[in-house]
Amino acid sequence: MTLLIVRSAPRHAHLSGDTDQHAPQKFHARVVPRVGGIGIAFGLVAALLWAWLNASGPDRANMLGLTLSASIAFTAGLIEDLTKRVSPRQRLLAVVLAASVALWLVGTEIVRCDVVVLDALLAIGGVSIALTLLGVAGLANSINIIDGFNGLASMCVSIMLGAIAYVAHAVGDTLVLTCALAALGAVLGFFVWNYPLGLIFLGDGGAYFLGFWVAQLGILLVQRNEEVSPMFPLLLCAYPMFETLFTMYRRKVVRGRPMGQPDATHLHSLIYRRLMRWAIGRDDAANLLRRNSMTSPYLWLVCSASAVPALLCWDNTGLLGMSLLAFCLLYLALYRAIVRFRTPRVLVRTGEHWAAEDPVSKSAG
Repeated sequence: MTLLIVRSAPRHAHLSGDTDQHAPQKFHARVVPRVGGIGIAFGLVAALLWAWLNASGPDRANMLGLTLSASIAFTAGLIEDLTKRVSPRQRLLAVVLAASVALWLVGTEIVRCDVVVLDALLAIGGVSIALTLLGVAGLANSINIIDGFNGLASMCVSIMLGAIAYVAHAVGDTLVLTCALAALGAVLGFFVWNYPLGLIFLGDGGAYFLGFWVAQLGILLVQRNEEVSPMFPLLLCAYPMFETLFTMYRRKVVRGRPMGQPDATHLHSLIYRRLMRWAIGRDDAANLLRRNSMTSPYLWLVCSASAVPALLCWDNTGLLGMSLLAFCLLYLALYRAIVRFRTPRVLVRTGEHWAAEDPVSKSAG
């Protein structure tokens, strides 16, 4: 499906193309379809349809409920991709609606935190529901925020889905395992065409859809399996979620600007502008593409810095909490170093090596 969209791009570019190339967060040098979420949605639905036909009992109803609720988040993002007229607030409200439908049809709800004070708060009527809606909407929006470079968001989501699938297999949760693997296969099918050449973009439809799906599976995994720590999905998704919280703080408190106003000072934007621009200084189209694709692996490492300890300690709340704190401190230290032009030398040398290897040109050839 993604290949068909890429091949037919000239016919629908006036609707699906990412034509706004001058916004602060835009780095591509040509008009590219931004409806990659369509292929992911088709792949996921096809896999789940096969699984649904071979499932029985509650799993069939839960698969259907998750798919129906996810379609709300996907549709809102896709309409924005095609019309450019859906505001961020409207998209977030759509994700909240989708989470409400999932809560109704599947019962997806944050019911425990394994922290005495927080668990006491969750026992208060309506608190767990409000936290669930806020958490799902927050993660969906955070995946959209980090979706700025070829392969960045899709590979980070793939890492998260792979970790969820592993833990679901370890505890014998067939429903979560099936849903995670179905989404993982669909995302990797998109990744082939997105990285490194950027033939198609994820778009808001794909980003909100995947963020919603990861959030739902993370909540379900904890809710259905007492041995899984509630800190596991939180640490697993720490990179996009902390990026979002830090961005809100930076825009509102530090700069005094609206939190929803786009800018070019995300961590991935700084790596692109200050590290990769130094490694590849020319601004022609081919080198813009090289800089774009060479930025993502740095952020895959950042994402892995939280995903690996989450995977290793998925049943130990104490270790997961310490790992979460360590990740936040690491993120802040890295951000501060790059902002002050003190990028760690290991990153600089890696950028020089990648620039010399020229992986994008080799792929194009």
